Amino acid sequence: MGLGGISIWQLLIVLAIIILIFGTKKFKNIGSDLGGAVKGFKKAMSDEEKAAAAEDQKQIKQEDADFADANKAEVKEEQKSDK
Repeated sequence: MGLGGISIWQLLIVLAIIILIFGTKKFKNIGSDLGGAVKGFKKAMSDEEKAAAAEDQKQIKQEDADFADANKAEVKEEQKSDK
């Protein structure tokens, strides 16, 4: 048993009929077009992940800067109260 009850021999027969109808050149073009589409999809997903990671990094840096500013303000308050 193959995919969903279809044996490997049935798949090969269907593939042979498709090649006879469309020819190997068109079959090759369809394969390269499909490959290009998958490659473009992967690139888009990768770019989106990089953008999300950059946004997260920017947010972390902003939080660190806010924490540092708050810490400096606390130190100044302590110095004023010590005097």
